[in-house]
Amino acid sequence: MRNWLVLLCPCAVGVALHLWLLLSCPSGPERQPAGPLAFFPQWKLKHYDIIVGVLSARHNHELRSVIRNTWFKHLKQHPALSQRVLVKFIIGAHGCAVPVEDREDPYSCKLLNISNPVLNQEIEAFSLPEDVPSVLSEDRIVSVNFRVLYPIVITSLGVFYEADGVGFQRNITVKLYQAEHEEALFSARFSPPSCGVQVNRLWYKPVEQFILPESFEGTIVWESQDLQGLVSRNLHKVMVNDGGGVFRVITAGEGSLPHELTEGVEGIAGGFIYTIQEGDALLKSLHTRPERFTSHIKNLEKEDALLKEESGTYDDIVFVDVIDTYRNVPAKLLNFYRCFRLNWAVDRTGKWQELEYPSPAYPAFACGSGYVISKDIVQWLASNSERLKTYQGEDVSMGIWMAAVGPKRYQDSLWLCEKTCESGMLSSPQYSPQELRELWRLKELCGDPCRCEER
Repeated sequence: MRNWLVLLCPCAVGVALHLWLLLSCPSGPERQPAGPLAFFPQWKLKHYDIIVGVLSARHNHELRSVIRNTWFKHLKQHPALSQRVLVKFIIGAHGCAVPVEDREDPYSCKLLNISNPVLNQEIEAFSLPEDVPSVLSEDRIVSVNFRVLYPIVITSLGVFYEADGVGFQRNITVKLYQAEHEEALFSARFSPPSCGVQVNRLWYKPVEQFILPESFEGTIVWESQDLQGLVSRNLHKVMVNDGGGVFRVITAGEGSLPHELTEGVEGIAGGFIYTIQEGDALLKSLHTRPERFTSHIKNLEKEDALLKEESGTYDDIVFVDVIDTYRNVPAKLLNFYRCFRLNWAVDRTGKWQELEYPSPAYPAFACGSGYVISKDIVQWLASNSERLKTYQGEDVSMGIWMAAVGPKRYQDSLWLCEKTCESGMLSSPQYSPQELRELWRLKELCGDPCRCEER
């Protein structure tokens, strides 16, 4: 059995489900699942000891082809395993309708909604409406989180303060932090002898200039060095000038960033001045967006047709009713259901960015290379799928869901979490189609692809 399970899941992840299932799945991406039996209407009623689900992206046809022509081919030709084990690729029924170039990040399907960008001039990010008085609050530390959607450069940091003809009489520091970094990227200190320049109702001081790239997430922190609080307002009482959509304020109430990433009280106690970078490239991108959307939709239609043909040819695909993006991998897994990592730190940026789980570390979870779960857990997941919250990845989501159940965990050192070749391994991730073909050739030649003399 182990020889067959090796490298089960290079498309994304393999999930082996041990269950007794009376199989009564849709044959094309236009079909929608409606419960466990509805997944498999064309399969004959049969008892399978193990069902293997391989989470696969829609475009990974070459990887699926390699698996079919190597390990799965061996399975189908094996007189015993072919009767006991069923293998299906799990694929989202819908492609993302937004081209990758027009998304907020490549792992989601959210449109980068920039329009009428303010170019070739400095922009004040925050300002107070004229009818809003400047009143001292009791808060001595105030912060706001934001995300950059298109590259900008911050040229100045500022604070709210009404001088009333007596000049600047406070001691305040303003710092910009990158998410998950303890040291400030840059800062400005305001004091009576060095108060900067007053613009409208804010005082600004220039700072060292860095290009903040797309997807940069940062926090601006205002801190009073006096006993008095700051002039601050909540986010809803401040006017935000996002330059046409090149950055977005992130609030804790949105569930986008955990509360521990917000220092002091959430709010606005000043602002910053910035410029938009690469303006010509942005205008060109916006001008050509309609053409990209038209071409992308045509490609999606071709992809749907190819997937339908692939499914009809091989009869080994389960289409689940989700948009097929990385952020939706946990939802793919839950739809299909209708080696553990301990103290794994939560990432707040990048591909594995976690915006929903507030703790600094995840509960124990099996790495995304693959895992086996029992029939009762499958039934629990299926019955609670509408109520379970999804997190950034299918592997950590499973760990969080299982923390509520407390199942017995068994760890096998041959279920590898990194790209490594070890004799008898059950799985190993991140292989390319070419590498998989070579491993299978060595397995057939020597029996052990990791110890073949040709390697």
